Amino acid sequence: MDSHENLLAGPPPTRLPDMAEAREAMEAGAQASDVAARFPAYPAAWATLADEYFAAGHAVTSYAFARTGYHRGLDQLRRAGWKGHGPIPWDHEPNRGFLRCLFALFRAAQAIGEKDEAERCMSFLRDSSTDAADELAGR
Repeated sequence: MDSHENLLAGPPPTRLPDMAEAREAMEAGAQASDVAARFPAYPAAWATLADEYFAAGHAVTSYAFARTGYHRGLDQLRRAGWKGHGPIPWDHEPNRGFLRCLFALFRAAQAIGEKDEAERCMSFLRDSSTDAADELAGR
């Protein structure tokens, strides 16, 4: 066999497709709740809702929004060829909504004392994108 493929390398990075109409609505200042209602598969809207409610002291509601965006993002990742592991680059803008939901899920789980879930989410985030973990954790 004369292949130059690295058989020890991990899976290639997964890059989600751009949801231009949803992204443009958010950029134009639409309320995240309106964008989530119109484009429920758009994780960035759910991440924004999770952030807003967490900042307002509503960790359980934040957890619910983050969980919704996380699962919508997982669906999209699988459709994009992701097999349950491998890089999800932070520098690819369409990936950021999912990664933000994963961080928001970590943060809310930690706030409500769900230690195992918080650890699992942070481990998943670090495994997916150390850049995202560092950026979102303020490092």
